[in-house]
Amino acid sequence: MTERKASVIAEKPKVAMAEGRGSANDAAPKDRRRERGEASVQRIIDATIDLIAEEGLASVTMQRIAEHVGSSNALVVFHFRSKENLFRAVLQYLSDRYDELWATLVRAPGLSPVERLMGAVECAQRFARQHPKWVSVFVVFSSDRKSMQIYNEIGLPSDLAYTAEARELLIEISRSGGYAGVDIDTLSESLNYLVHGAWYWDHLNPSSRDTNVLRKTMLLLLHQAFPRHFELMR
Repeated sequence: MTERKASVIAEKPKVAMAEGRGSANDAAPKDRRRERGEASVQRIIDATIDLIAEEGLASVTMQRIAEHVGSSNALVVFHFRSKENLFRAVLQYLSDRYDELWATLVRAPGLSPVERLMGAVECAQRFARQHPKWVSVFVVFSSDRKSMQIYNEIGLPSDLAYTAEARELLIEISRSGGYAGVDIDTLSESLNYLVHGAWYWDHLNPSSRDTNVLRKTMLLLLHQAFPRHFELMR
């Protein structure tokens, strides 16, 4: 009896090791399936962005998106369940990308308020130049009556947060620079309107995207308010 017990005990680590190897082998296919699923989701989002930017929201259907991706309609439905969910995913994806760029240019450690505000200017222009279709989708969502609710839930809170953050930078520059009589609220809103106006114009006039009008105009306003801190572009 003792020898048999010892034999069973000795065999248990081998079983555990075999089970461990089986778990590791099972994990790899699961990781690959997850990666394939994530890649499939991204292809659908990218295809939806293309269609919205080129044709607006009205003509976008789950079937057309599936055809654009080269997959079945069932796969699109499997990932997103409905067109509204897909639109929400698209807008969230674009909002996250803009926030990443904003964090890099505006919230990087060690930047002065002036450098951070210039980062905000650069963020608006770089995003529009590098990703014109993304900007077009933002414009479509914010101007289409049917999609306004989605934009108000996902896009608008971020817009308000960026405006508030820029406003705090304007307050700090005004205070530290000893500027008196600067209407911070009007200046902050004006800069925000310039960005949205420029994006809307670029959406309607793609050939104007490579100009420096947005940057020059924003710097003109900042120079008028804080002449010692912001130079005009030549």
